[in-house]
Parts: sequence; C-alpha cells; structure tokens
Amino acid sequence: MQENSRKQIVGKVISNKMNKTVVVEIERMMMHPKYHKYVRRTKKVKSHDEKNECSIGDIVLIEETRPLSKEKRYRLVKIVEKVK
Repeated sequence: MQENSRKQIVGKVISNKMNKTVVVEIERMMMHPKYHKYVRRTKKVKSHDEKNECSIGDIVLIEETRPLSKEKRYRLVKIVEKVK
C-alpha cells in the first residue's frame, strides 16, 4: 500500500471572494546566496474550499491535488487557526 505522497503546506488566507475558492499565501525563508541572510519569499496559490468556511486571516493546511480548474491545484484539508 502506498503512503500519501501529496505535499501538505500551511499558509494564510488572503482572499475568499470567489465561490468555493480561497487564495492562500505561502511564506518560506531562504538563505540569500551571496549575503547569507535569510530572506522571506511568498507565493500565492488558489485552493478549493468546498463549504466556503474560510475567512481572511485564517491559518489553513492545504494539500496538493489533481488540477481542479485552470489555476487551482490545492484543496483545503483543515483550518488550523481561525481569525479572531
């Protein structure tokens, strides 16, 4: 039996204006090749939210999946932390 090899990423919801879709910002730290300081890099991905339960500012866990639309490649697994 094969283990689940899908990538799971934690990110922050920055937009929920679309129906059943949220935009999640993924932030990572990388070391600058020349100056050897850590630099913050961000990427925005669209994720499928079946129940429209996310709100802006929520911390969510998303998972890779098959292409769901032209730009959607992730789906919502769970909400880690709701915004207050």
